Amino acid sequence: MNRDNYNQLVKKSYEISIKWRSLPAPQRGEYIRKFGEELRRQKVSLAALITEEARKIKTESLGEVQEAIDMCDFAVGLSRQLYGLTMPSERAKHRLQEIWHPLGIVGCITAFNFPMAVFAWNFCLAAVCGNSIIWKPSPHSNRCAKGIKKAWDLVSEDYADLVQILEGGKEEAVAICKDNRINLVSATGSTQMGKEIAPIVSARLGKILLELGGNNAAIVCPSADLDLTIKGIAFSACGTTGQRCTSLRRLFVHKDIYKDCVQRLEKCFDELIIGCPNKESSQIGPLISKESYNLMQEILKSLRDKGVNVIGGERLEIEDPDDYYVRPALVMVDEIEDEMMQETFAPILYVKNYEDIKDAIHMQNDVKQGLSSSIFTNDIRESELFLSESGSDCGIANVNIGTSGAEIGGAFGGEKDTGGGRESGSDAWKNYMRRVTATINYGEELPLAQGVEFDEN
Repeated sequence: MNRDNYNQLVKKSYEISIKWRSLPAPQRGEYIRKFGEELRRQKVSLAALITEEARKIKTESLGEVQEAIDMCDFAVGLSRQLYGLTMPSERAKHRLQEIWHPLGIVGCITAFNFPMAVFAWNFCLAAVCGNSIIWKPSPHSNRCAKGIKKAWDLVSEDYADLVQILEGGKEEAVAICKDNRINLVSATGSTQMGKEIAPIVSARLGKILLELGGNNAAIVCPSADLDLTIKGIAFSACGTTGQRCTSLRRLFVHKDIYKDCVQRLEKCFDELIIGCPNKESSQIGPLISKESYNLMQEILKSLRDKGVNVIGGERLEIEDPDDYYVRPALVMVDEIEDEMMQETFAPILYVKNYEDIKDAIHMQNDVKQGLSSSIFTNDIRESELFLSESGSDCGIANVNIGTSGAEIGGAFGGEKDTGGGRESGSDAWKNYMRRVTATINYGEELPLAQGVEFDEN
């Protein structure tokens, strides 16, 4: 990494942040509105970039650009709703007020699987809150980053520098984490990545927002609508070739419907259309790399060597021989296997039966990650138990939908090794601002808090 170039980039980001934060928030929102309109105009071409570089199928790529557009719309409204609080004081003729201010520079580290959407989650909120952003995209998605940056440049007028792209790998990510000039590090990636960078940021007492991996599970209850359930499972397990942090990894099916459910899943998986992501008919594209394929095969071999029933998972020769297409794997387990306890970024679905809903919830929660979860049931007692304090321990808990496909209006993120951060909707905007508590005395006396006396002699 060229240190001089890096310092120049940070300098630009700092200088524009000072200028940008002085704009009233609704005016900042107007720029984001224009950005959203530009994304609408370029939706098809930007989606094509995602398909080409991240190898996502067309509908998923279009959906990702739409998510960035929706995030702009959300942020425009938010620009007029950066609410603080006014609180009663215990002292006469005093008022307590909560005020929110921009942080400064936000460092954003993103992964390959959502090369535009996760940037939009961070940028749109960070920008309306008054911050600049330094974005280090995955090396697998640099062209996607440049594509969306060009869209911002077209509408940003004097504020093009608000987005700075830092290309590179681990060295560049570490530089962001070490830099005291960067006021917040927002990082999306694997749990291992989070464990490596969190101590670096913490060493300088910096702010960090982590959205990391998930070992997500779904529970299928006896009352479940299996037609709906199978569709939800298939998309969650196989969408984006199992390379979402919200991808379904583990499935717990009640013993009374286990056989029927597994048979339906086998049929559904067999009928999935695996092919070139540029083709309209394709439902599943290739894995992102040879390394991802090799890891998948290592996991499946380990399971087969132990006598576990594995269906599918083999490589398919489709068009470009350099692409790694695979058949999704169904793994029927009698006991909890070690391989189930880790997140594998590939379409592997472990299926196990259960007898009691409480046991299923325990198995779901008994992993280090806590991102997404779901239950398929028409029994209100089961669904309410799942959503209660005794139910799912994940940041996302769904009923009668799969683990994938979160909406931007809700805060996105998870617990435990998933990092605890929240991005996108709800009050996630507070991550990008600093809170000030102000006390205003509009009287003529100076009473002290808690009745303390400190009078002059």
